[in-house]
Amino acid sequence: MSWRDTLRTATEAVRTHRLRSALTMLGILIGITAVVLTVGLGQGAKAKVQAQINELGTNLLVVSPGSSTSSSGTRGGFGSASTLTVQDAEALDAKSVAPDIQTVAPTSTTSASLVNGSKNWTTTLTGTWPSWSTVRSRSVSSGRFLSAADQRNSAAVVVLGSDTASELFSQADPVGQYVSYNGTRLEVIGVLKALSSSDNASSNDVALVPLSTYAQQLVGGSSRNSVSSIYIKADSASSLSSAYQEANSLLLNLHGITSSSNADFSIATQQSILSTASSVNSTLTVMLGGIAVIALLVGGIGVMNIMLVSVAERIREIGLRKSLGARPGLIRRQFLVEASVLGLAGGVLGVSLGLLGAVLLPIFTNSEVIVSVPAALASIVMAVGIGVAFGVYPASRAARLAPIDALRSE
Repeated sequence: MSWRDTLRTATEAVRTHRLRSALTMLGILIGITAVVLTVGLGQGAKAKVQAQINELGTNLLVVSPGSSTSSSGTRGGFGSASTLTVQDAEALDAKSVAPDIQTVAPTSTTSASLVNGSKNWTTTLTGTWPSWSTVRSRSVSSGRFLSAADQRNSAAVVVLGSDTASELFSQADPVGQYVSYNGTRLEVIGVLKALSSSDNASSNDVALVPLSTYAQQLVGGSSRNSVSSIYIKADSASSLSSAYQEANSLLLNLHGITSSSNADFSIATQQSILSTASSVNSTLTVMLGGIAVIALLVGGIGVMNIMLVSVAERIREIGLRKSLGARPGLIRRQFLVEASVLGLAGGVLGVSLGLLGAVLLPIFTNSEVIVSVPAALASIVMAVGIGVAFGVYPASRAARLAPIDALRSE
């Protein structure tokens, strides 16, 4: 019997018992669907985190101050101290000192209630340099961004985030109009382009003013020279590590600190943030993948069970074939092909259902599913492998039947 005849016979045997074959494939189908969706959800979560991190700006380092300790000995969290200053940012921005740093943008932030006539909105008021748009890879949808002249003259101007502008001005064009904060009128000179791929509303809900205006006219206080954080943009992704080393060494020297373990600041990179988020996603993916593997094993046991039933039902057929000269290897091959057909059908249907789930899940949930073609093809191969692996014992049992015993069985 040729391979073509074996395949035709196996396919016919599967078609003859449609209901039984369908129930057998169901376990494999569920397992493969789970594999496709699990990998897709993991890839989607990773891409979502990567997109959100990229929105911070490319090749980015974020310097944050250390923790503070009150007079009573109570220690604050990271970022609670006022250890970073404008002078630190100016030193980092010097090419002669840090050649791998492209540009720097210090920021100081506070929660502020902006007023426009009868409307008011509480947002994040941020004082920064004009280089902020370059460092954070942000642009304006209308108007202009802060300029060097605005920073130099402590101009009473503000650039609003898209959500902030819509809350204060509804459908009207805010550029050229005014908002006030604590009695100080600020001219709206621009509106930031919205970040549509971010789920973090704060990215679009912000009010940016010159850092000099923030310190001298709006917030002030005893720490006018301190900043909340310093954003650093490296020249390229390949020089990010060098920029990190330069910034770390320079700040240690400026702050008179001899050991990195005693640093009163911390520097975070995009890669560290991505690694942390990815490790969480990987753990969830492994957990869900384990459930999928269990479903596949259940499906494989179903294949073995049905193949054993098939061998029991076709004992006389097996005996007849053996008496006509069929070798044990041919009998074994026939049942292995049947198991492979069941696995292949379950795998193809499982991948199809997984693709359908990848389309429907984002509609009803907030999860993105990215289907991996290699993973889908590997799932089909896995399904066939499950069918073969769990079909070996029934096929071997059929091959070992003695012709005379098989022919006289009832």
